[in-house]
Amino acid sequence: MIRVVAAVIEENGRILICQRRAGGPFALQWEFPGGKMRRSETPRAALIRELREELGVEARIGRQLCKTHHRYSQLADAVELIFFATGRPRAPLRNLAFQRITWAPRKALARYDFLRADRLLVSRIVRGEVL
Repeated sequence: MIRVVAAVIEENGRILICQRRAGGPFALQWEFPGGKMRRSETPRAALIRELREELGVEARIGRQLCKTHHRYSQLADAVELIFFATGRPRAPLRNLAFQRITWAPRKALARYDFLRADRLLVSRIVRGEVL
């Protein structure tokens, strides 16, 4: 099982989303910032590290929003994905890992090509069930 954590960062009705790089796995698909947990990490510690590595910021990790499992045909192992509400970092965000990042209005999230494991949460955000 591949354990992954992701941050849902909201500000003024907009959600931070990130587009994976061209040429990499799941190229140009959208996701929430985050990444794989290391064996020795707690989910929150992993997310703090990932946000530092991907966006160059320290963030306050809030409550768990959702946990889901997904099996991608491209991967040998299933993915367990844990999403956390995360406060907007005080420092400016720097794109250190993505093709691009953007602040998308909640209702517009459905227009983006999200990774399959993220789509249930995206639909819940769009419907106003989460956040």
